[in-house]
Amino acid sequence: MATNQHMVIISLDALGYRDLREHQDELPVLKQLITGGTWVKSVTGIYPTLTYPSHTTIITGQYPRVHGIVNNTKIQPERRSPDWYWYQKDVKVPTLYDLARKRKLTTAAFLWPVTAGSKITYNLAEIFPNRIWTNQVLVSLKASSPLFLLAMNHKYGHLRNGIKQPQLDEFITACAVDTLVNKQPNLTMIHLVDMDSMRHRYGVRSKEAMAGLHRLDKHVGQLIEATKQAGTFADTNFVILGDHYQINVDHMIHLNTLFAKQGWLHARADQTFDDDWSVMAKSADGATYVYTRHFDDWARLKALINEVEGVETVIDGQAAAKRGADPDCALMVEAKAGYYFTDESRRPLVVEPVHPDTLGTPDRYHGVHGYDPDKPDYQTTLVFNGPAVKAGATVDHANLVDEAPTFARLLGLQFPEPLAGQCLTDIFKES
Repeated sequence: MATNQHMVIISLDALGYRDLREHQDELPVLKQLITGGTWVKSVTGIYPTLTYPSHTTIITGQYPRVHGIVNNTKIQPERRSPDWYWYQKDVKVPTLYDLARKRKLTTAAFLWPVTAGSKITYNLAEIFPNRIWTNQVLVSLKASSPLFLLAMNHKYGHLRNGIKQPQLDEFITACAVDTLVNKQPNLTMIHLVDMDSMRHRYGVRSKEAMAGLHRLDKHVGQLIEATKQAGTFADTNFVILGDHYQINVDHMIHLNTLFAKQGWLHARADQTFDDDWSVMAKSADGATYVYTRHFDDWARLKALINEVEGVETVIDGQAAAKRGADPDCALMVEAKAGYYFTDESRRPLVVEPVHPDTLGTPDRYHGVHGYDPDKPDYQTTLVFNGPAVKAGATVDHANLVDEAPTFARLLGLQFPEPLAGQCLTDIFKES
């Protein structure tokens, strides 16, 4: 089958199936893409449903236990702000953009997670300074394509205000538009985070989140228009996707505070803890990993966790690995809707409400993700449109791991090893 040589993947962070199911008529660009393309309505995510593991699955076709990005952040209990999995060197399997590079195709990425230090042709990596001796410019230059980053900052840096939204998405969209017009990369990956930020701060169905959704629709229109200006539109397949949805919360669970009371870790005043722990929780927001070292009181550990308000289920590490999560964890704990986990080790209570005045500060949210992807009405969604795609078609359900093999086929690429997902053949026009 003949393939097209341009593809634009646009990730609308926190886009849910419900968003397109209920608000399509308010979103003229997305509605037009659905009408003229194929809408994969309900997409089941990976466990945990976090941004970095999800985006790595999207471009590898593997679950976190295989690709290695099992959480957003690394296990660094002595750090109040642990490092994120920013760098591609942590990805253990081939990526879509590496396959494209080997075929001599040009690539571009804009805030696509876990691409720092990659060989993407034009890369603005998602990273932020996490040490007192550095700054945003230095870490971005090291992680991204330096000359490209400097050129984009020179042209469009006035649009941004640090990492605040919606200005950051305005900056990223402007950079991507410029690149689509002037560089015409074969594979472009764009990550827009406005709505996710608004949902964390104001709630999933808040007016602020819905305003973010409308801004995203306009950004998608700008990106499509850029390919028309470049003369590549007729040869471009577009993909609009979400990585996860969100759920509203009003209570937080601090399992490390519970473990400190048992003497299983030594809590510090800044909510971190010493490295001599025998049991620790590592939050994935709506779920949490529990890790153990030199520990065998399993019955007591499970009983204590099961007694905590807001805990829905506890599964062992083997079961978590079968779900695609970190095979090194001892337990995986799922929160009920309305609750989420933190890593904090010295709180007055193990479970406490989120005070409205604290929303917007670190670890204080109105909406989160990370939950079991099978939770009710918690699925994300996916839209294909372009010369290789059926018009006016729908697919009822797919899995996030199915996206990478489908993208590879659209670009005429082949992953070197079997993937967890399957190509969505129903989206393609008959040749």
